[in-house]
Amino acid sequence: MHLLEAAGARILLDSGLFQGRRAETHALNARLPFDARRIDSVVLSHAHIDHSGRLPLLVKDGFHGPVYATPATRDLCAVMLADAGHIQEKDHEHLLRKGRALPDSEPLYTLRDAVAVQELMVGVPYRRVFYLRKHVALEFLEAGHILGSASVDLRVSEGTKQRLVFSGDIGRSGLPVVRDPEPPSGPIDTLIVEATYADRRHESFAEAEVRLGEVVRRVAERGGKVLIPAFAVGRAQELVYSLHRLYRNGQIPEIPIYVDSPLAVDVTTVFRLHPEVFDQRERLIETTDELFDFPLLRYVREVAESKALDAGHGPSVIISASGMAESGRILHHLVHGIGDHRNLVLFVGFQAEHTLGRRIQNGQDTVRILGQEHQRRAEVETIGGYSAHADRDELRAWVRRLGGPIRRAFVVHGEPQSLEAMEAILREEGVQDVRVPKHGESFDL
Repeated sequence: MHLLEAAGARILLDSGLFQGRRAETHALNARLPFDARRIDSVVLSHAHIDHSGRLPLLVKDGFHGPVYATPATRDLCAVMLADAGHIQEKDHEHLLRKGRALPDSEPLYTLRDAVAVQELMVGVPYRRVFYLRKHVALEFLEAGHILGSASVDLRVSEGTKQRLVFSGDIGRSGLPVVRDPEPPSGPIDTLIVEATYADRRHESFAEAEVRLGEVVRRVAERGGKVLIPAFAVGRAQELVYSLHRLYRNGQIPEIPIYVDSPLAVDVTTVFRLHPEVFDQRERLIETTDELFDFPLLRYVREVAESKALDAGHGPSVIISASGMAESGRILHHLVHGIGDHRNLVLFVGFQAEHTLGRRIQNGQDTVRILGQEHQRRAEVETIGGYSAHADRDELRAWVRRLGGPIRRAFVVHGEPQSLEAMEAILREEGVQDVRVPKHGESFDL
């Protein structure tokens, strides 16, 4: 969440939720560092909760301006933010019933607050210049991260002309479904750029798909379940796409595959509504309109059916939100499945420090889930090729495609080692003024 003050306007670039230690992040999320009533507008790069998740809190605190996003992001937020509010309420009710509610489990906002955001959303297509006000122009460009994700090109023409580019989250070339990143080009006064994976390289998507097939075959042979915490937006659909291709090629056994997340079900519907932003070069996209449906696959919405998955015997694949195992139905599947040595917990996305997903990924033998300790006997594996974030080489390529020159850059959205790595990349690419801002720090344009 970055606040831009220019041309008499106060414009917020994204409004995301912190994730990590519950007490610490609850305190950070609950207190906005400004008066929400004085924000004129929000420019939203994409729908992931770490970028959009505090929009309902803004509305709750009095914000009533427009929220500009691509049409696909607008439609994704309609289901994602409502789901986030609903989950917070239900998780708190669950802890109250169990007598384990704490101040940091209080909902930040309600379903009602989340629904109110949608009335403020304004869809702006890619590569169309749109004026937020007389002297501030906005253009969205494809970020290639998830459906509807955008990099933000802002031009301020009052006083000294300024061009600010906010990368949003940069995706990878060659990912299925979504198009490749198309960064803005030309001279840039201020660049705000993400650094999530600036310190490492990913395996390719093709390699990741091969490994996914190997995991499913291995676990199925021993009668276990593959439990996959997955972000409902992007990651769940990419997994379904891969499993569809593996099934078509006869590379996985005929075992049931479940997408157990009402949000993922709704999000997949939104994907079906926006084929205009699919990568039309993908072979599966060329050959079928049923990208997200095949005989082994079942979408699970009802609670009773979700619970039945844990009671069921025999091999299966369960894809369930949330991606960092911090909330949602995946917690209940982990409670029932993490103690069984036949099962495997598969991570296919970034796990933030201090999240349950990171603790399991790091191999902890005992983990606390829904307030109780559980022994981990299930196998744990990580496949990095499904990451929707650009890696070190892809971030460098994105910076080069900007063309430049870049007068100065701010590195954000990463853990300390990745922030440092991105700073080094920018300096190596000729950007002399590079800064890693601290939380709450401000700078003049």
